[in-house]
Amino acid sequence: MNIKIEMPILGTILKKGIKLRETLEQDFTSPYDLQKKELSKLLISARNTQMGREYDFMSVLEQFRDVDPHSFFDEFKQRVPVCDYDKINDRWWHKTREGEQDVAWPGKTKFFALSSGTSGASSKYIPITKDMIRAIRKTGTRHIYTLSKYDLPDKFFQCGMLMLGGSTQLNFSGNYHYGDLSGITTGQLPLWIQGFYRPGVKIAKNRDWGAKLEEIVENAPKWNIGMIVGVPAWMQILLEKIIDRYQVDNIHDIWPNLEAFVHGGVAFEPYRKGFDKLLERPIHYIETYLASEGFLAFQADPGKKSMRLVLNNGIFYEFVPFNDQNFDEDGAMVEDPETLMIDQVEEGKEYALLLSTCAGAWRYQIGDTIKFVDKRNSEIIITGRTKHFLSLCGEHLSVDNMNRAVEMVSEELNIVVKEFTVAGLPDGNLFKHHWFVGTDDPVDSQTLIQYIDDRLKELNDDYGVERQHALKNLEIDVLPTGTFYGWLKAQGKEGGQSKFPRVLKKKKLSSWLEFVEEGASVE
Repeated sequence: MNIKIEMPILGTILKKGIKLRETLEQDFTSPYDLQKKELSKLLISARNTQMGREYDFMSVLEQFRDVDPHSFFDEFKQRVPVCDYDKINDRWWHKTREGEQDVAWPGKTKFFALSSGTSGASSKYIPITKDMIRAIRKTGTRHIYTLSKYDLPDKFFQCGMLMLGGSTQLNFSGNYHYGDLSGITTGQLPLWIQGFYRPGVKIAKNRDWGAKLEEIVENAPKWNIGMIVGVPAWMQILLEKIIDRYQVDNIHDIWPNLEAFVHGGVAFEPYRKGFDKLLERPIHYIETYLASEGFLAFQADPGKKSMRLVLNNGIFYEFVPFNDQNFDEDGAMVEDPETLMIDQVEEGKEYALLLSTCAGAWRYQIGDTIKFVDKRNSEIIITGRTKHFLSLCGEHLSVDNMNRAVEMVSEELNIVVKEFTVAGLPDGNLFKHHWFVGTDDPVDSQTLIQYIDDRLKELNDDYGVERQHALKNLEIDVLPTGTFYGWLKAQGKEGGQSKFPRVLKKKKLSSWLEFVEEGASVE
């Protein structure tokens, strides 16, 4: 394999455990101080934009010297409204796509990321500015430096990295380029990483997802891969294809130096058992939190299931308590919710995120929910989506509960569950949950739903109570895994960043039920 000089140099740096200045700054500065400074920088940069003048960012900035530690935050909340995608797009972002400059962030915005649209009915165009691309790069570099903490052999640092993402061949509207965030950022990779990046520029441009996978399979034996990066479902499909093509026992027969899988976009627990079966030996599973709106967090230490929020790189966070006061029964946020700064949160409580960013998002709801497990070090876990939960009658069932139950049941029944989704439905005067579980292993459906039900009762007291009252019935369909990926393909969501929603409601539920009834799938 032709390894360029960059990788041995990077390996030497990593093995010495050198830390970047930004990482040290976060290590030795309070989360409050970091976030206060970050909001100040964002407001200064955007003060003369259309949005900055409309909401008078200068008046907010004047409060930063006040003795009250939260007066600037209170002023910010008073002047700038909370928004979802439709609100900010209809008022501001559409102007950016039409070629106007200095709308919500200085200058023109040349790139827009198409979100995977797991909650809404269609894709969203999220602005990606030059400043955001730099911020994502910088956080990515900080994440790579954490590899020095892992027990990795010297050979690993001479290997390539396979990134399975969207096409770098972006669409062009006349005013801007658009596509998957992974396609935008991969197309903007710094020179130092290009020497060991796979599958390489030519294959990465391919817009045909199936053809791209086949090209990677064809080239797999030629590459010396030490780390793979991508969404678990699609990476698992790729590894299975490689193993099947070359009739080997596991992926280590092709890539003997594979040591790490960097994943994100969806909870990994339901996929772990399936991944383990594809390996000869254990590897490190490393989680990241890279949303279309920015690189929010990454797993900073081996052995931890939590991720560390990045507090000093172009993003200011607000935390909305995920409760009945701030959200309606469908998971929609109320008009003026309670929001907290990072010093005001509590460990163990669930919060929805609002972001203000160097891409021109301001108090923007991204739809994710998180929980702090270590406030001092800003360590979080993702618990789900504001609209991907079930509370038909007070069961308050989160995606985190569902993921954990499926992981436990997979171990107990020795099956691999690659995908699942749940629908909440009326059942006469009461309610029911209908599970759709994707596995290619033989399993009795009634045994499976009984085990899932039992584990959920252990994990969630509210669920256990409601199963005795308003939530009397459970239903289950066990389906081939291909059915789930076939539906994604039918929705135009096949590919690197697309994830199957864990809870289906309204139009997407109707579409899914119709698809299942037709019995369609994909190999």
